Amino acid sequence: MSDAENPLLLLVDDEPAQRRLNIAMANRAGWRTICASSADEALSVLGTREGMRLSAVVVDDWTQGLEATALISDIRERRPNLPVLVLTANGSAAKAVEAMRAGAHDFLIKPIAPDSFLAALQTVLRNPGASGELRPLTEKIRAPLGFEEIVGSSPTFRAALAIAAKAARARVPILIEGESGVGKEVIAHAIHAASPRSRLPMLTVNCGAIPANLVESDLFGHERGAFTGAFDRHIGKFMTANGGTIFLDEISELPLEAQVKLLRVLQDGEIQPVGARMPSQVDVRVIAATNKRLIDEVEAGRFREDLYYRLNVVQLTIPPLRERVGDIPALARHLLDRIASQPGLHSLGITNEAINLLTRHDWPGNVRQLHNTLFRAAVLCEGDALTAADFPQLSGQILSGERPAQSKGMTPMVRNAQENGIGVTLYEASGHLRSLSDIEADVIRLAIGHYRGRMTEVARRLGIGRSTLYRKLAELGIDTAA
Repeated sequence: MSDAENPLLLLVDDEPAQRRLNIAMANRAGWRTICASSADEALSVLGTREGMRLSAVVVDDWTQGLEATALISDIRERRPNLPVLVLTANGSAAKAVEAMRAGAHDFLIKPIAPDSFLAALQTVLRNPGASGELRPLTEKIRAPLGFEEIVGSSPTFRAALAIAAKAARARVPILIEGESGVGKEVIAHAIHAASPRSRLPMLTVNCGAIPANLVESDLFGHERGAFTGAFDRHIGKFMTANGGTIFLDEISELPLEAQVKLLRVLQDGEIQPVGARMPSQVDVRVIAATNKRLIDEVEAGRFREDLYYRLNVVQLTIPPLRERVGDIPALARHLLDRIASQPGLHSLGITNEAINLLTRHDWPGNVRQLHNTLFRAAVLCEGDALTAADFPQLSGQILSGERPAQSKGMTPMVRNAQENGIGVTLYEASGHLRSLSDIEADVIRLAIGHYRGRMTEVARRLGIGRSTLYRKLAELGIDTAA
């Protein structure tokens, strides 16, 4: 691709070091960058030949003398379809709401991880001219939820939560698999909060965001002089998390060399910083997550088999939102309650018409996408309740004939059961009733999840004895932890 074909970014920033960093990150994703150090300079660039080719604008709201919201409004007035991203060191929700109401597409908090910056730019390229979804501050600065606060009643989801709640009390590693946006980190936080280690914070590491040559140093530390540029001793993430929990997100992206050291941590509780002569003991509970099937990565030779089995002592598979459509009404109301706690926002209801619209969407981005969509609608809503009109993008997709993938080919009866049911599906996709044993297994899983693994209570609520319950678990092939 020639320079002329590369997407073009306007960076509004007057701080040379931060500007160089942002240019370098953009270059990695194939973007060309032009810079402006003031609002006037930025607006003048819009009218130039290169300015007409811009794919996005990034505004650092700490630029001296810059009124970021005024600049965003001016850019939107001149170029309504040009996406604007805001960089800030101020992580307040009020700031996010202010930027969004001015027309910002996204809001990134410094220091910015390269993967977050590149993901924001990629979103712009995938949806040119579209009104983007500002990631809510409730996602960027999340208050962890306990198991009792996590919304969802589908049998597979409740079964996963039941396993997680039971495993939380143990020291064993946990592997969480699921598509991006299903809530893997939310569940990891709930596991940590329910564990004996909850008095210490959980440390989160995105394995895909660390450059390959720095992974070992970042995770395990290094000694002074261990390599060129190691001017000081560095304490790694595992030592920092000693006594607590470390959450390794996107574990499938961990380089093979670092996988060997992680295996040693799990086997022996030892880390050896780069350049250190002797190992150090650590006591860290590891929760790993991936949006891939890790066993497929093992078979492809990209992930160590011995490490896979060490991590996979307890495995949770979180179903995508399209497989638990019946949870959307309760989820939407729960998320709106959390969004309403943000400064500058207020409590909103949601109409049945809007709920029906949400349940008809496929949600490829899962709960995260639902959250973002509701956040955008809540910020822009001027009434007391969200209606279908507050979701114009979803309405357009439905009207254009797009249907959720899981709904195609289903009979109306099955579609109604999946969209309005509360957890147990009675019909197969073909329209035939499921077998009684399958329905019974789902009911038992739902009960175990609902009563968080308290088997005496499960048996009492199902109207059977404990011995009968355990016999049914064996007959139906249900793990007692589920």
